Parts: sequence; C-alpha cells; structure tokens
Amino acid sequence: MDTRRSPDFPLVAGLVFTLSVVAIYFTYTGMQLRSLRHLQAETIDRNRADSLLLLRIQNNLNSLALTMRDMLDQSEPYPLLAWKGQLKRIEEDLGDAIAREEKVSRATDDQKKYLAASVAQFWDGMQRIFALADQGQEAEARTRIRLSLQAREEALNTAVARLLVQNNETEQQAAAETQRIYAGAERNAYLFLAAMLLLILAPGVYLIQWIRSMFARVASLSDRRSELARQLITGQESTFSSLSRELHDDFGQILTAIGAMLYRAGKRIPPLDEKLRTDFEEVREIVQSTLEKIRTLSQALHPMVLDHAGLEGALQIYLTGYEKRTGIAVKQTKEGETQAVDEAAAIHVYRILQESLTNVARHSSSPSVEVRLRYLPKTLVVEIEDHGVGFSQKSGSRGMGMTSMRERAELIGGTIEFLKKEGGGALVRFAVPLGDNPVHG
Repeated sequence: MDTRRSPDFPLVAGLVFTLSVVAIYFTYTGMQLRSLRHLQAETIDRNRADSLLLLRIQNNLNSLALTMRDMLDQSEPYPLLAWKGQLKRIEEDLGDAIAREEKVSRATDDQKKYLAASVAQFWDGMQRIFALADQGQEAEARTRIRLSLQAREEALNTAVARLLVQNNETEQQAAAETQRIYAGAERNAYLFLAAMLLLILAPGVYLIQWIRSMFARVASLSDRRSELARQLITGQESTFSSLSRELHDDFGQILTAIGAMLYRAGKRIPPLDEKLRTDFEEVREIVQSTLEKIRTLSQALHPMVLDHAGLEGALQIYLTGYEKRTGIAVKQTKEGETQAVDEAAAIHVYRILQESLTNVARHSSSPSVEVRLRYLPKTLVVEIEDHGVGFSQKSGSRGMGMTSMRERAELIGGTIEFLKKEGGGALVRFAVPLGDNPVHG
C-alpha cells in the first residue's frame, strides 16, 4: 500500500455511495408509506364507514321485520294504519342510511342498483298495504304482508349481509396488505442497517489501515531521524574531542613553548632598557591570555576533566567557572551515594546540564540557579531549577537547545522534562539509567 497516497478520493467515493444508498432507501420507504396511507385512507377507513352504515341499514331492516311481525299479530287490538307513523320513521332513517352508504360503498353498480330498487319496491308495496287497510281490507293487507313484504325484507337483509361479508373480506385483504407493507418496511430497515454497517465498516477499516501504515511510516521516519541525530551528535562529539586534543596538545604546547622562550629572552634584556622589557611583558601576557582562551575553548569542546575527575568533578569545575562568568549564584546539592556513570553517558549528561545552564543565562533573567543530583538505586536524576521567567519567551535557539537535550537524553536511554513552576521559574529534570547503560553510539 502506498502510504503517500491520500485517502480523500476513496473516502469521498464511499461517502457519495453511502448518501446514494440512503437516498434510495428513504425514497423507497417514502413510497411504501404513501402506499400505506392510501390503503388506510381509501380502503380501511372507507370500509369501516361502509360497514357501520350497512349495520345501520341492517338494524333498520330488523326493526322493519319486528314491526311487520307486530302488524301480523292478531292479538294486537290496533289496526294496520296505527303502524304507519313508525314505518315512516324507519323509512326516513333507512333512506338516509342508504344515501350515505352509496357515497362510501365499494359495492358494484349492479349491487347498488339492486339494493335501491329492492328498497323502493318494498316501500311501494307497503304503500299499497296501507291503501288496502284504509279501504277496510285489513285481512287482505295482512296476507300480502305475509306473502310479499316479509320475503322482500328478508331479501334486503340478505343483500346487506352479503355486502357486510364483502366488506369484511376487503378489510382482511387490506390488513394482509398492511402487514405485508410493514414486513417489507421492517425487512428494508434491517437491510438498510446492515448496508450502513458495511458502508461504515469498509471506510473505517480502510482508514484504520491507512492510519496504521502512516504511523508505521512516521515511526520509520522517526527512527531514521533519531538514528541520524545519534550519528550527528556522536560525530559532533568525536569532532569536538579531536579539536580539543589538537588545541590542547598542539597549540597549547606551542604557546607554552613560546611563553617559556619569551621568559628566557626577557631575562637577557638590559636592565636599563625598560621599554623593551615592557614590550616583552605585553607579548607574554598576550601569549598567556591566548593560551588560557585555547584551554577554555578546548574544555568547552570536550571536557577532558571528565576523563580524570569523573562526572561530579567535571560538573563542579564547570559550575564554578559558570558562576564566575555569568554572575549567577549556583547552589549545588547531592542526594544518595555517588555511583559510577558510564563515560559515554557522562558526556551527554554534561552537555545537557551545560545547555540548560546556558539557557538560564541567556533567557531566564534569574539571579540564581539550583543544580541537584539524586542517586537512586538504578537512576541518576539531575534537576536544574531557576527563578526567572520560565519558558514563556519564544526563542529559536532555545528551541533547538531543547531539541538537542531531548536527543541526548534519548541517546542514553533517559527521559527529560521541561516544567514551568508556579510563581515563575523553570525546572529541567532528566533521568539517566545507571549500571548497564543503554548508550547508543
């Protein structure tokens, strides 16, 4: 996998595809919901209203049947015309129910015509019955009720019952269709969820793999950078050590020899020639000053005192000179019993402390500094604490110094912290493993 290739295109393509799937799903779901609303509004609700009206018609027909039964009952002392008002109310209510039912009925045109015609014939027959009764022919009227009207009422009841059965069947079909739509919507929801999980998982896995490869690349670059830093620092120390020896051994000896020769030559100057003697002394002082500068430069390039006095002795000498050069009061403390520090590690400890104290002198404006050495069982902890402005100032050289200090700490397997203290001041704390020191050279 090419870790340098940006994942933008695959991720954008995945996003577009995901949005397309979402749009298709919601469009299809919207169509199903509209179909469900139409089914509910046009079929279920309409069938329910139709069934209620058919039940109302059926109830009127039952009332009509009971009335005709009472009319045929010979024990009743009332004439047939006494039921005319009651039948008129039933006729009006039945007519209203039939008119309403026709508006919502899903029956065929033939069924509607048959029901309307049957009702009209029934009331027409009923009018003729009342006409006979009005003429005093009640026995004939009752006979016609028994032979004709009751049969017509039963036929009407049967027709209404058939329509109710049709409505029930339609409602069952609508319920089944509703169940099918709900089942489809539920299935689609699960399919959509599964698709979304896959669509989320696929870019997620791709992105994780890409991030892992990028981290691997960064780690590789970091390792290479660290290795390069080790080589640079090691080469720098080697160069500094070589220059230090050259300055100390060659130039230092040459200047020492020149100084000795000038001293011997000065003894042969005539006592009365004060001007020549003064010139000789000035030359000797210049040579001696140059020799001191070379020794200081040699010490700065590579503290040879580390080879003779060890880390603590070298630090003591450096801190004494630092206090004289900068005017910053130095307080040095030690905790624990002194332990040997590997020679390869000692130079890095020395350089870290040197760089830290240089930062104090350049940036902190602190009048004093504390240097603490703490010997733990397997670790040397060094702390440099000042009471100045802390790390608030921005300085490019200071930043490079911190980077160099971090690199040196890593070279000897140690850790370093740059802490800002409350109330002002800074604390640099680094820890160096003792014993089998994992120094990288």
